[in-house]
Amino acid sequence: MRIVLDAMGTDEAPSAEVAGAIEAMRLESNSDVEIILVGDEGLIHAELANHVDVPGGIVVHHAPDRVTVKDPPASVIRRKPESSIVVGLKLHKEGAADAFVSAGSTGAVMASSLFVLRPLPGVERSPVGTLLPTAGDLCLLLDAGANIGCKPRHLLQFAHLGTTYMRDVMDRSSPRVGLLNIGEEPGKGDELSVATYDLLQGDPGLKFIGNIEGRDIIGGGCDVIVCDGFVGNVLLKFYESVAGYIVDLLKVELASVEDATIDLGHVFRILDYAEYGGAPLLGLGGVSIICHGGSPPKAIQNAVSVAARAVRAGLVEHSAEELNL
Repeated sequence: MRIVLDAMGTDEAPSAEVAGAIEAMRLESNSDVEIILVGDEGLIHAELANHVDVPGGIVVHHAPDRVTVKDPPASVIRRKPESSIVVGLKLHKEGAADAFVSAGSTGAVMASSLFVLRPLPGVERSPVGTLLPTAGDLCLLLDAGANIGCKPRHLLQFAHLGTTYMRDVMDRSSPRVGLLNIGEEPGKGDELSVATYDLLQGDPGLKFIGNIEGRDIIGGGCDVIVCDGFVGNVLLKFYESVAGYIVDLLKVELASVEDATIDLGHVFRILDYAEYGGAPLLGLGGVSIICHGGSPPKAIQNAVSVAARAVRAGLVEHSAEELNL
């Protein structure tokens, strides 16, 4: 299995990508993986030289250009065809790789993925999913910001795509789907929410548990949370800010605690986005994982591992089957 890793995406590129790739290749679970680092080969080889005992299975593919935050996402394909994002996605599209991972401009990765990999037949909107920590298991938020102005049929597709992802990649045998709303009752919410509820409720292929309020997410009552991308992105940003606030608060309040037996590492890991391996762009004819621009090596490592799990599970094929049920 070959996974393309955009080596020019993070704020610290290619340092974080190279370190993350090396860490990923050292995992026994990735013994079947080869990583293609795409970007400026001079910079990548120089960074590789800073590491000792670089494992086999890492190759470099030159791409002379790089996408920056100043580049309009929709124009990247046309204006920067030799960028690491476009070159990497084309390697995936042409069959030279099985998945694509990037911590580059989110808008550019989404737009380029849609153009190169193309949506699966019947998919009108490709949502981006984000895993959220809860008191139970992780849950998948769809859509986390890729689509605004959704129709009920779009949210129905999001539910099916999210169900497939959680079943294939996160090993949930029967994922529970909840519709984010302002109340639990079926008639609550705006026209979009009411109409979407009816569609989800009437679909025998989904394990729909009804509306879920914002306050109930943290309890871990469902596996897939469906909503419009505008609402989803607001929720995601608030979730991230609260997580950061809790971590900072704990550090300050416990700075003077002398009990050396206190270990907050588990709490910090739960609240650390680097643990969850990036955000999948679903409903495409390929696997595309989007990472945060500030991703450290651990986040890159986990994103590669998530991409590998998606490929092994046959996520793309199963998504197509799920939508055609």
